[in-house]
Amino acid sequence: MEFRKLGRTDLKVSALCLGSMTWGEQNSQAEAFAQMDLARAAGINFIDTAEMYPVPPRAETYSSTEQIIGNYFKIRGDRTNWILASKIAGPGNSISHIRDGQLKHNHTHIVAALDSSLKRLQTDWIDLYQLHWPERSTNFFGQLGYQHKEEDFTPLEETLEVLAEQVKAGKIRHIGLSNETPWGTMKYLQLAESQGWPRAVSIQNPYNLLNRTFEVGLAEVALREQCGLLAYSPMAFGMLSGKYEGGARPANARISLFSRFTRYTNPQAVAACSRYVALAHEHGLDPAQMALSFVSAQPFVTSNIIGATTIEQLQSNLISTELKLSNEVLAGIEAIHRAQPNPAP
Repeated sequence: MEFRKLGRTDLKVSALCLGSMTWGEQNSQAEAFAQMDLARAAGINFIDTAEMYPVPPRAETYSSTEQIIGNYFKIRGDRTNWILASKIAGPGNSISHIRDGQLKHNHTHIVAALDSSLKRLQTDWIDLYQLHWPERSTNFFGQLGYQHKEEDFTPLEETLEVLAEQVKAGKIRHIGLSNETPWGTMKYLQLAESQGWPRAVSIQNPYNLLNRTFEVGLAEVALREQCGLLAYSPMAFGMLSGKYEGGARPANARISLFSRFTRYTNPQAVAACSRYVALAHEHGLDPAQMALSFVSAQPFVTSNIIGATTIEQLQSNLISTELKLSNEVLAGIEAIHRAQPNPAP
């Protein structure tokens, strides 16, 4: 397993990060434990979760993912072997069950969210604490066009100051951003440096063959500012594995189970996906492994967040670290991208 520096810190995280958002919904605690055991045996030392998980968010399952991970740490007793990342939710529709809708990134709500996550995770500290998405209205979660609106959101200075307090208290080691824009990322970095507050060490945004919008603006920020990408949805909700080809809807698969997951199923994305799957088969490659290998190889990527609902899927995903794509395959990927760029942002 390859390891990479997390921002400007002394932490080195595995090039693959274990995602957990299905645990407590599509996966039981026993299945989650098996995934963590397998990932650790393969050399993964980085795990990502969030107070909102599992997904889709429901009041009935709220926070069960963090609870499962906390139970693992208690039973296995290996908390120090993991670099643990979690996230605080922001305002949004249909998540009023989270902290009774108290979702601003202000002092009161951040402290409450962090303390609750620490309790569920059964740990004294979180290595990387991330703002899951901006409190302000901006273009994230697939929205490309920016519609400016004057609104009352927590000043970024207040958010950073309280996070600095939590770092000083030892509750978190480093801070990160997620679903953030170039403006937001640079503003947080500028404020941190001018005020002596902790600097964001990473940004967790979507990145995959169907959505390479990170390359426009944020890739340069990631490299020049050493605030690398933690890539989520590297297989576009499983679309790039090929299992949904021809309109197939396998039992227990995410898109089959939950109608809300439509980000990667528009006609343009489906057509592009079919071309990527065909390219993989043409070169004797597993489509999922090709998609993952492409993401992991990008110079602005610190870690590639992989998720799975079965041990077999996780084993296949882990093999992607052994795959180096040929120049011919990379040329084929670029040809498809030029013909249909970012069909599912």
